[in-house]
Amino acid sequence: MRMDLEQLLKSQGFGSRAECRALVGQGRVRVDGEVCDDADAEFEAERLSFSVDNVLWTYRKVAYLALNKPAGHECSRRPVCHPSVYSLLPRPLVMRGVQAVGRLDQDTTGLLLMTDDGPFIHSYTSPRKLVPKVYEVITRHPVDDAQCAALLGGVELHGEPKRVVASACTLLDERKLRLTVTQGKYHLVKRMIAAAGNRVEGLHRIAIGGFSLPVTLPLGQWMWLESPDLELLAERRGGRVDG
Repeated sequence: MRMDLEQLLKSQGFGSRAECRALVGQGRVRVDGEVCDDADAEFEAERLSFSVDNVLWTYRKVAYLALNKPAGHECSRRPVCHPSVYSLLPRPLVMRGVQAVGRLDQDTTGLLLMTDDGPFIHSYTSPRKLVPKVYEVITRHPVDDAQCAALLGGVELHGEPKRVVASACTLLDERKLRLTVTQGKYHLVKRMIAAAGNRVEGLHRIAIGGFSLPVTLPLGQWMWLESPDLELLAERRGGRVDG
């Protein structure tokens, strides 16, 4: 698909048409390493490399990201008590409408998907899709086999008509376990652990579907999700993930 440079920049979140035209006119945009000062110049958009103010970008019709969410950030554009996770992203990604896929509590860390693809968001947040989400949980009190069995057998939560069952539960240490759930209810893991007779002291999401948060991605940093990553995400959707 061919696009003029002004339209291309606008689609990638660099502002209004007038703002994008100004960026080009000021010589702040390079295409394939060369300054382009013609906002009407046309390019084949797919995977086009360009830079704005010496920051390199690649054209993407749809943006898919993974963020390693730190504690103390809210998954909201209008945070109440803490900074927004959107403050961790470059402005163009925010301007193009990237949204968090579901939410993590402000004190929960780990894998947060973000995209401007509406159907993708629905696919990974709809309770009917049963997408496995894997957490590492630090508990206040030692975890015993009875608590693990309770989580696997199903616990009763206030306001829920049926017992909520963990897909997998593995003890990692005296006060640490790996828990897999397929629902996305409010404070779900914390409520499940409380119902099993314990309390969550730390919560870190390490995987969604078949995609695991890379250990090389620091807290507070984000990465593009490429086709292999998206395939991993969909790999175990609706199925069991080993703990």
